[in-house]
This record gives sequence, C-alpha cells and structure tokens, in this order.
Amino acid sequence: MLKIILPTIMLLPTALLSPKKFLWTNTTAHSLLIATLSLQWLSPTYYPHKNLTPWTGIDQISSPLLVLSCWLLPLMIMASQNHLQHEPHARKRIFILTLITIQPFIILAFSSTELMLFYISFEATLIPTLILITRWGNQPERLSAGIYLLFYTLISSLPLLVTILYLHMQIGTLHLTILKLTHPVLNNSWTDLLSGLALLMAFMVKAPLYGLHLWLPKAHVEAPIAGSMLLAALLLKLGGYGIMRVTLLMGTLSLNLHYPFITLALWGALMTSSICLRQTDLKSLIAYSSVSHMGLVIAASMIQTHWAFSGAMILMISHGLTSSMLFCLANTNYERTHSRILLLTRGLQPILPLMAIWWLLANLTNMALPPTTNLMAELTIMVTLFNWSTPTIILTGAATLLTASYTLYMLLMTQRGTLPTHITSIQNSTTREHLLMILHIIPLLLLILKPSLISGTPL
Repeated sequence: MLKIILPTIMLLPTALLSPKKFLWTNTTAHSLLIATLSLQWLSPTYYPHKNLTPWTGIDQISSPLLVLSCWLLPLMIMASQNHLQHEPHARKRIFILTLITIQPFIILAFSSTELMLFYISFEATLIPTLILITRWGNQPERLSAGIYLLFYTLISSLPLLVTILYLHMQIGTLHLTILKLTHPVLNNSWTDLLSGLALLMAFMVKAPLYGLHLWLPKAHVEAPIAGSMLLAALLLKLGGYGIMRVTLLMGTLSLNLHYPFITLALWGALMTSSICLRQTDLKSLIAYSSVSHMGLVIAASMIQTHWAFSGAMILMISHGLTSSMLFCLANTNYERTHSRILLLTRGLQPILPLMAIWWLLANLTNMALPPTTNLMAELTIMVTLFNWSTPTIILTGAATLLTASYTLYMLLMTQRGTLPTHITSIQNSTTREHLLMILHIIPLLLLILKPSLISGTPL
C-alpha cells in the first residue's frame, strides 16, 4: 500500500520543485510510473484481503477502482496542458498540486478497512474538487456549481457520520473485517430503518441517484477538463463503492429499503436518457449519460447478489474510462471552437478525421457494443434485475434503447452535417491528444480478454 501512497505524496514536491521547462514532463512521467506500479493490485488471489494493515486493505471490490484512480491521474495532467497554456507558471503548479492532493485521499477512501477513515477521506476529496471547479472552471456560473456540489454532499453526508458513530456505540468497532463477522445490528425498528437510510443517502447523492442528481450536470458543465474527468471517472465511483460496502453490513434491513431505491434508479436511467436526447450542450449531455449509467450500478448493488456486484463493478470501471474519454473529446472540440453548443460545433469529421475515429470508438463503447466490457456489465446487470423481478426488463431495455439513440445523436451532431460558417480555420489535432485517447481506449479493449480482473470475483 505504502509503495503507491508514498510516491503519490512525493509527486507534491516534484510538482513544486520541477524546473519550469520540465513541469509537465516530470509530473506526467512520475504519475505514469505509479499507474504502472499499481497494476500489480489486479493480480488475482484466494485471500479476501491483500496488503492488510490495521487501517487499509485491498480486496476484490476495491482493487479495480484503486487501479483506475492511479491510471487517471497522468491522463488528467495530460488533458489539462492546453487549458492552462496561457496561465502564469505559479498557477500551473497550484493546479497540478490540487490534482495530486486528491489522489492520496481517493486511494485511502477505496482501500480503508475502517469506516471512520473511509468517511474522512470520502469527505476530504470534496475540497480539492471544489477548488478545481471554482477557480479553473470556464464559465461565470462555476461558483453556483461549486455551492451546489458542496451543499448537496455535505447535507447528505452528515447523517452518515451520525450513523457511523451510532454503529460504533452499538458494536464497539468500525473495522470492516470485524463488522462482517458480527450479526447485523440494524434490525427492522424505526431507528434502524432511519440509520440504514442515513448510511445509504450520502452515497446515493454521490453516485448520483435520480432526484438527487441536480448538482452533477451543473458541476460537470462548469468544471475544467481535469475536474470533469475526476468527477465522472472517480468521485461518482465513490458513491457506488460506498453502497456496495454499506449494503453488506445491513443484513435484512435493506429488504424494506431497496424497493424505492431500485425503482428510482431504473426510472432515473430512463428519464436521464430521454433528457439526453434534448440536450443542446455537449458536456451536459455526457454528464446526464453518467447519471443514467450510475442508475444501473445503484440498482444492481441494492440487490446484493454476487452477479449484481460483479456487473456493477465492471460497469463502474468501463463507465469511468468511457465517460472520461468522452469528456476529453468534448474538450478538444471546445478548445478549437470555444463553444459546447452542438449546433455550433457540428461537421468536424472532414476537418479532424483522426479525431472522428476516437469519437466513433468512444461512442460505440458508450452504447455498449461488443466486444467492450460495457456490454458484459449491462448484460450482467439486466440478467440480475430480470431474475429479481421480471418487469424490470421493460425499464432496462428501454434505457438501453435510449442510450443507443442519444449516443448516435451525439456522434452525428458533432461529426456530420455542414460546417458552421463561423469556423474558418481550426488547429490540427496533436499527438498529446491522440496519446490521451489511446490510453483511455486500450484498457477498455484489453479488459474484455480477462474481465475477472475487474469483476470483483476472487478468481
């Protein structure tokens, strides 16, 4: 564990002390090395916990998410270079420092075996994210987006803190490995029902569940590219991961609780997919698509079977890479046309033919076409839900159909059609951008060869 966390913390002095000329090179190379090192966590094992220490431990649920978070740091640094081109050097350093500061907190949140440490690192990721959105966002509304994010997250996670303290009072420990061995404390009385609700609520807002999702499109649209990638690929996964961890502790209690949540999640997947069909703003469209995908994750993790967890896990990883790639592509368009409105950035295929290939690949993975892990995840989740209750197939089927519709709509609007008259000259696509897309798509295509690495199963 320390052999990843310590180099990640050492990235801070690297960013502070690197010469002006080598700032981007040093931080990107160093974080890529850490990402490569972290791949060892994926190696399968019979043991329930790897690298177990009193505070942290890696099991099958956390290892794919840990590797994803290490993998995305260099990608976020690479994606932000153009965005910060004209900023003073000191600000570039502060931006990279903010990005790096989030990393140890995310690693701790995904690997902590103690609920209080998990809560602290879960909340600590909020501050650097807020700094990224409010300081480096593109539009004037970024302050209101930051306030939305802050208050939604804080209001929902205070009951979580109270419930964690209540659990500690009841059991005497908050260690996950011991909690799994004790009988579920929360039974079916009213206080326990409310405690269960409080435990789930913070993660439902973070995931986000439909109805509690209003902070997400706002935050995504106003955030800089690194902020969007961070939110879509990692911070939403904290919600899904938290739900998986907490539902395991709740025993029979969730039988009463999971009906409204599954209903809302599946209804949300349907609603947000239809909202996507009417979006004029490219980033907003991708943000709403995240809500619909995470709806499936919430529905699956509330059912609590092995298959459901497996499907939710694979979907979280696939969605993390896919949506991050889509945001990068949206950003390349924005940097050239200075607009996110779909009507003003259409017909780019003849001008940027190589980028059109990446657009096609990203959209096909978003649609869950074979041979991508997205397809495997969606099929697993649909089979699980169908097994749990037959009518859900109507909702999941309709959501899949709508996902295909809005993805094709996004592809056709950005790539085809006549070029708007105000675009006279456009900057060519750069090697850096192509490398960024390659580093997103290669893991997606390779993981289908051995999906058990990310499926949360012990072998």
